Amino acid sequence: MTTYSKSQLALRNGQDQEEVWIAFEGKIYDVSSSKLWKNGAHYEHWAGQDLTDELPDAPHTKRVFEKLEMIGRLT
Repeated sequence: MTTYSKSQLALRNGQDQEEVWIAFEGKIYDVSSSKLWKNGAHYEHWAGQDLTDELPDAPHTKRVFEKLEMIGRLT
């Protein structure tokens, strides 16, 4: 599995490049095709970041990540 740095993840924010990636618990997910992440934003959350610490404020559990395509690991 490919590993990416936080700075590489940050570039995939839906603004700087076409890819829209998020990280959770050390795993990176491609959410580019999700309507929920249009333009790199999902409610008050922004793509290109590790969202692990933000989950307690979300209205869903971490099971939502099971539906996403994992593309790498965060180093």
